[in-house]
Amino acid sequence: MPGATSPPVIIVGAPRSGTNMLRDVLTELPGFGTWPCDEINYIWRHGNLHQPSDRFTPDMATPGVATYLRRQFERLARRNGLSTVVEKTCANSLRVGFINAVFPDARYVFIYRNGVDAAASATRRWTAQVELGYLARKARWVPPADLPHYGWRFVKNRVHKVRSDEQRLAFWGPNLDDMQRILDRHPLDEVCALQWAACVDTALDDLVPIGSDRVHHIKYENLAIDPSGTLNDLWRFIGTKPSHDELTPAIDAISPRSVGKGTQDLGPEAAKRLAALVAGTLERLGYQR
Repeated sequence: MPGATSPPVIIVGAPRSGTNMLRDVLTELPGFGTWPCDEINYIWRHGNLHQPSDRFTPDMATPGVATYLRRQFERLARRNGLSTVVEKTCANSLRVGFINAVFPDARYVFIYRNGVDAAASATRRWTAQVELGYLARKARWVPPADLPHYGWRFVKNRVHKVRSDEQRLAFWGPNLDDMQRILDRHPLDEVCALQWAACVDTALDDLVPIGSDRVHHIKYENLAIDPSGTLNDLWRFIGTKPSHDELTPAIDAISPRSVGKGTQDLGPEAAKRLAALVAGTLERLGYQR
């Protein structure tokens, strides 16, 4: 069975910014595919297991780590007959330079969303109940040598949720260098806003040195409101022109109903507070002037 014949497509985005929606569209393309689980942070972290945060730098892509990661992509492509592997793990927004050292020809699709909406949605994930089926699908891809580490983290996370006044997990989403300080000093909605801003700012900075021919930006709100027009630009970037029938299921699932929803759910006072907290990043993306 042949392996991938095209460079991988790496979706980069902060949590709750439409990364899943974009992945589902891309993997409807003939020859495009990904792992049968939501994210593969376990695979990305192998070889750097004890790095305290998800902020990886290019020097951490040692020859052994790079070889391991390339083999995982190659095996997936061979097993499923893929020409292009698509990967979406939100923590990758903190390690674009690291990924570029492993896959120097990878193409990146950066998707971004209004940070207030993203933070409101992420807040719900920090306090959500565990989904055992979801965890089982992800656990299948934990490198065997790393299982004890993640087993202990899972127990610690659930115990913290039971004991927490906010009924939140000890950790969720991309782990920042200063995550514990943020958790100690801010309420949960502000934690989510700051997590969003760090992911966006780090990704934007790390994408700058990569050639513009390998980076494509998508605004979540544009994709939700005008999927056909937004995706036409993406197809030109990727170099494909899928038929309408090939993408109908994925496009039909795209809806504008979540645009502005987080801001509405939070209420004007909280939304204004979060917007002020991450004003610089919102301005950088064009949401505030």
